[in-house]
Amino acid sequence: MIQTFIDNPILLLFVVAGLGYGLGSIHFRGNNLGVAAVLFVGLVFGSLSPNLQIPETITTLGLAIFIYIVGLSSGPSFFSTFKRRGWQDLIFVFIMLTFSASIVAALHFIFGLDASLTAGLFVGSTTNTAALAGLVDVIANLGYSPQQAKVLSENSVIGYSLSYPMGIFGPIIAIALWQKWLRINYHQEERDLRKEYPVRQDILTLTVEVTNPEILNIPIRDLRKSHNWTVLFGRYEREGKIHLATWDTTFQLGDKVALLGDREEAEQVAEEMGQILPYQLSYDQSEYETVSMFVSNSKAAGLKLAALNLNEYFPVIISRVTRGDIDMMAAGDTVLELGDRVRVIGRRQDMKDIARIFGDSYDELGHIDLLSFGLGMALGLIVGMITFSLPGGINFRLGFAGGPIMVGLILGGLRRSGPINWSLPYSASQTLRQMGLTLLLAGIGVNSGHQFVQTLLSGGTGLWIFFGSGLISILTVSATLLVGYKFLKIPYSILVGFVANHPAILDFTLKASKNKLPNIGYSLITPMAIVVKIVYAQLLFLLLK
Repeated sequence: MIQTFIDNPILLLFVVAGLGYGLGSIHFRGNNLGVAAVLFVGLVFGSLSPNLQIPETITTLGLAIFIYIVGLSSGPSFFSTFKRRGWQDLIFVFIMLTFSASIVAALHFIFGLDASLTAGLFVGSTTNTAALAGLVDVIANLGYSPQQAKVLSENSVIGYSLSYPMGIFGPIIAIALWQKWLRINYHQEERDLRKEYPVRQDILTLTVEVTNPEILNIPIRDLRKSHNWTVLFGRYEREGKIHLATWDTTFQLGDKVALLGDREEAEQVAEEMGQILPYQLSYDQSEYETVSMFVSNSKAAGLKLAALNLNEYFPVIISRVTRGDIDMMAAGDTVLELGDRVRVIGRRQDMKDIARIFGDSYDELGHIDLLSFGLGMALGLIVGMITFSLPGGINFRLGFAGGPIMVGLILGGLRRSGPINWSLPYSASQTLRQMGLTLLLAGIGVNSGHQFVQTLLSGGTGLWIFFGSGLISILTVSATLLVGYKFLKIPYSILVGFVANHPAILDFTLKASKNKLPNIGYSLITPMAIVVKIVYAQLLFLLLK
């Protein structure tokens, strides 16, 4: 059986992926490993024989796809977050990475490690393959003999492979422990941050009968401004007839009004207006109806709702936008993405024309625009191959992680360039992201499994490196979480994205938090962190050799 897997690495890949995904789906006390279990299954299979290998190209492909998709989907929130507090967070993470490098330097002197092994230890404990490539490259260009360069490069790879597993396990352990010790309430954090980071909104629709004389004969436009309301008014019933609210609509006593908004605000506004009714307004005798439509038209995707100018042609209200499992209040500056579902309130006779604007084709959403996806991936890989030079002879590349995420963030922020729409349908994006992560974890697990187990069984320096890498990652993550949460008051849901230096860790944080906030921290920090890790790996080697 082992020889069959050796001869057929693609078969091995899918066996590991399938068993890992099945194991990750098993719940224990309300938690599961998710796709991270693919890594553990890969380690088990890889330990059976040193000849069990998954081609490096597959692992690299998985890494590039996953990172690009994360950057693409996180681009808008990345730039908005950076404008608010980006430099503070970047400086904080720079200090934490310096702390991590300092621990590595201390272990170098305590255990008398070779400089190349020490640099590899740092790279592995921070799970940065691009930094390893840069380290091997600088060793090859420092004037060593071919034999010396080969030995030093092998040492750095050994340090990397021994410390890599704990570079993943360590942060997961630290995150799980600190969320318990700090008594983190992820759901409450999500609610507290819903206005600053609207990754999810608890939207409520209410029907209220107007009884407050203070709001009569005042246009909705002025009511919202004077009362600082953000709720949306849809239909209203007056004298038994249904009307559609506009900015100029004024209310009268006895009007029955449908309003939509965040649960707390909707209830508060309803109480200010009058009496909450226990039913919704009926469409039976009305010319209006509510219809959910898919955004499948690439010409509409990437545009703000206001740019569609729907109100110039139809009496219509867009009340909410659903993206994946997330409901959002619709506003003029809401940017549409492929796969969104928009809730349209309008006249029955106009619905077909409105549907043509949005597309409303579920079948179209199953297709990926290979032009934009292929160009984006190619640009990311090209940027990753560019060599940058710093004073002191330090050269580095962003690699297959740094290049795609930087390009993905930029293109995600732009959303479209002329006729090219860079965003992907939500379902396609999630599928590609999961596929890329599975390829990456299966490859890493299988390819490092044998050496990982042999190191644990042999003891000696290798065992110290293994546990030392665990110490590095756990201390660095613990310090980041404690200082960031207690002193800098950074929400824990975003902090765990800061320390998610590997896709498996990010996946764990998303499972633990049950929200999308870790993506914001991850996308904000990852580009800078990759560059700092590349530079620090080379500095450790140059200064300690």
